[in-house]
Amino acid sequence: MSQKNDTSTGLPILPKSLIWMINFGFLGVQTAFTLQSSQMSRIFQTIGADPNNLGWFFILPPLAGLIVQPIIGYYSDRTWAPKLGGRRLPYLLLGTVVAVIVMLLLPNSGSFGFGYGSLAALWFGAITVAFLDLSSNVAMQPFKMMVGDMVNDDQKSYAYGIQSFLSNTGAVLAAVFPFLLTMFGVPNTDKKGVVPQSVVISFYVGAALLVITSLFTVLRVHEYDPATYAKYHGISEQDNKEGGNWFTLLRHAPKAFWTVTLVQFFCWFAFQYLWTYSVGAIANNVWGTTNASSAGYQAAGNWYGVLAAVQSIAAVVWSYVLAKVPNKDHKLGYAGSLLLGAIGFLSVFFIHSQSALVFSFILVGIAWAAMNTYPLTIVTNALSGKHMGTYLGLFNGSICFPQIVASLLSFSLFPLLGHSQAHMFIFAGIIMVLAGLSVSAIHETYVK
Repeated sequence: MSQKNDTSTGLPILPKSLIWMINFGFLGVQTAFTLQSSQMSRIFQTIGADPNNLGWFFILPPLAGLIVQPIIGYYSDRTWAPKLGGRRLPYLLLGTVVAVIVMLLLPNSGSFGFGYGSLAALWFGAITVAFLDLSSNVAMQPFKMMVGDMVNDDQKSYAYGIQSFLSNTGAVLAAVFPFLLTMFGVPNTDKKGVVPQSVVISFYVGAALLVITSLFTVLRVHEYDPATYAKYHGISEQDNKEGGNWFTLLRHAPKAFWTVTLVQFFCWFAFQYLWTYSVGAIANNVWGTTNASSAGYQAAGNWYGVLAAVQSIAAVVWSYVLAKVPNKDHKLGYAGSLLLGAIGFLSVFFIHSQSALVFSFILVGIAWAAMNTYPLTIVTNALSGKHMGTYLGLFNGSICFPQIVASLLSFSLFPLLGHSQAHMFIFAGIIMVLAGLSVSAIHETYVK
């Protein structure tokens, strides 16, 4: 059974400095993810992708995550390799190495002479994106699992709050890199079909940051050995070596697992359209262009990076607000934040002012804070230490599956809405309203 008993897990109180180190590498991982999400649409449209076909490229990352994260959870539950870090850290090392290699390749998709709009260029970009997301998922999952493994229930909200802070800090850095590099004179345009150097160098800097921050976690954190882990979680050493069938675990998952998954479905569905269509919508609404090779379009790409940073800063600030919300009011804070985010989504369609979009993305950031604050806390509080990694890997399906559905639906929805990237925000806003309303279904479990 996955429900906790009425007794404490027995996990010790950790120094705050150790909780920071457990999470520190997440800054670099989120930098990689944000560079991917904020620049992917720009990269593909720059090398010649048809906006109507963007869904095909955006379906690859969540598909990789849907498959990889449960596998990483399953095998890391059974891993003990102290020379490589322990249970979760070996997978962090593997994911980091692959992610760095791919981050050096992806922004150069248009620089190998394939030709503008050629299948070779688009396939190269698609494959590198898939590998970037796959490796980033491998590197990211250990951080979520180590909090579940090592942090007691009383400190868990703090730990995931630190993870959210570092995540959003990495997102801010990644989002503003192209804008800042352009300010310092790095070219923001290039010949047709070639990704600007402002984007290329941003990926290089992000790769270096991923290595440095991940090494802090690997070198400073010592995971519990199997005997200690079992003792602290009140299970036997064999519990994580036996069973673990995904379908069996899902059948016995606590109610919180499924009710939060419902909310997650609507949230991540909407955010998939944010990442896919923001640059095109902003370029059209503010700069009046749909030409991906134009200076206006590339300026819109930089400005979306700034707006993504605004979103992340708003999320950091709002995370502190949510941290003050009492447990009994969690659902109110969760639902209210998502509904404010819905207003932000809807407003993108109506706003044609560069500066006014800041307001839209502040509201989107409020929703993002709630999405990073509540789900993992609620779910891990409802789980025991048995198959923790596998459960969290399966829970990642609540992030990946809606993105896949959103991408597939876009092939019909985008033409239906007049091939307008701005119109996609109306639909996304409605989906976020449903996310806010579905919070009422959540069943929280806080057992001490």
